[in-house]
Amino acid sequence: MPHEVTLIATVAAGLGLALVFGFLAAKIKLPPLVGYLVAGIVIGPSTPGFVGDLAIAGQLAEIGVMLLMFGVGLHFSLNDLLAVKRIAIPGAIVQMAVATVLGAGFALWWGWSLGGALVFGLSLSVASTVVLLKALESHGALYSNNGQIAVGWLVVEDLAMVLVLVLLPPLGGLLGGTGGNAPAASGNLAGTIAWTLFSVSLFVAIMLVAGKRALPWLLWQVARTHSRELFTLCIVAAAVSIAFAAAKLFGVSFALGAFFAGMVMRESALSHRAAEESLPLRDAFSVLFFVSVGMLFEPSVLVDEPVHVAAVVGIILIGKTIAAGLLVLAFRYPLNTALTVSASLAQIGEFSFILAGMGMAMGLLPKEGHSLILAGALISIALNPLMFHLITPLQSWLTARSSLARRLEMQADPLAALPTSIDHKHLAGQVVLIGYGRVGGRIGAALKAKGIPYVVAEQSRDIVEKLRAEGIPAVTGDASTPECLVQAHIAKASVLLIATPDTLGARQMVEIARTLNPQIKVGIRSHNADEARDLERDNAGILFLSDQELAQSMTQFALTELDRRHHTVEVKA
Repeated sequence: MPHEVTLIATVAAGLGLALVFGFLAAKIKLPPLVGYLVAGIVIGPSTPGFVGDLAIAGQLAEIGVMLLMFGVGLHFSLNDLLAVKRIAIPGAIVQMAVATVLGAGFALWWGWSLGGALVFGLSLSVASTVVLLKALESHGALYSNNGQIAVGWLVVEDLAMVLVLVLLPPLGGLLGGTGGNAPAASGNLAGTIAWTLFSVSLFVAIMLVAGKRALPWLLWQVARTHSRELFTLCIVAAAVSIAFAAAKLFGVSFALGAFFAGMVMRESALSHRAAEESLPLRDAFSVLFFVSVGMLFEPSVLVDEPVHVAAVVGIILIGKTIAAGLLVLAFRYPLNTALTVSASLAQIGEFSFILAGMGMAMGLLPKEGHSLILAGALISIALNPLMFHLITPLQSWLTARSSLARRLEMQADPLAALPTSIDHKHLAGQVVLIGYGRVGGRIGAALKAKGIPYVVAEQSRDIVEKLRAEGIPAVTGDASTPECLVQAHIAKASVLLIATPDTLGARQMVEIARTLNPQIKVGIRSHNADEARDLERDNAGILFLSDQELAQSMTQFALTELDRRHHTVEVKA
């Protein structure tokens, strides 16, 4: 038996306490992430009792960062971002700028350096992907229009933070950093930045050209062995190895390397399986990442600097919320959308921790700043569920007392109804296609090539505008509501094809469609075999699981049903 068990002790204590505090957090309706951070505080050097090894915890945290960013890349969809780009890109940039200015302004007032103030402000400007997705999912809003806007907004924030992580090291010397930035500090700043950007660009080019072909091919070869453990090993090895190679060969951060590994892995038809198989390991190391972050927290900051903590929480919960809400309203979205997006972004998380850790390592961010960021994260994450619960009562309170709020809530969406110029012969016996993303777009193209009339119901305004410009009937809205399906003329349709991955919403769509049109045939997209079995057991419709052949299979289903109906009409005639 080895006598040195520091690694085992740190992992055992970290995971064990994370389970306990995560469970307690969940029981009182808080995100388990709060419990993981508390577990880190308990085994950190600032609290009595067992103290975990900070050096080992730091390396485990690096693996956690790799797997976290790999997961972000694995779920990153450029199409999803483009679908809400009109509001997500300018909204995220302006909101981040407002939060950064507020945070940096307070930090400069407190006497910090410019570099520390900038890192502090940026850390407060970006929300947590994990917290956002969990919150939207628990409220059934992940695939709603409001949810897609919030997710697209956060994707832009994540991409901006990736750029910050790339540029901060070469700029560290100019900003007053002391940790590992000699080239930047020695005066050759322009050359250092140029070399950094060249290295990053070369790495990105290799990943997008060679990696985009090699990784999906490798995944297929491993999948053909029918070995689950080899498949999981391939995914994890790709994430960690590429992240390490990116850092050693190109000077790119572990986070960026892992992000692009996940991004190119997404191109594989097995990406959903890759996400599912790697999820347990990603979750385990993500827990260790948050535990290690908690170990660095100084609880005394809550007593010693209550005003500073209040300022940080105010920036996150009030400053960011107001900025995001006003921006959404400025783009003429309803009040409910503005409140949902504001609540979604009223917290900070993993990117804030990564940036704060880098700022401390570079000598830019003081230890007090790191503790304030952690305090802000703990409090904002704990209060985030309350923010969501306040949306409906706050909306009711505002609309009851303010005529402006009522006008904002009733802002009409001209894309929510079909144009009157559409020939009604195309609105009887047609296919109603829900969702026009990667799968729905292929289905639509195939239907168009066959001359089959169809109507698209899509939550993205940009996509609907583009479809209408091409002469394709389309409406914007949530297809799990009767209003949207009525606008798509579901009562006279022959086939309903649900090409979105929202299984919960699909049940509501099918129920509404069959109430309005009992004879309609239904095809549903699903990536989860258990959900598919439940839907089939409920006689919801025909299920399609294969990601690669999904569009072709669903299109063929629609064509078969239309041919059968057309043949029946001819026989009766």
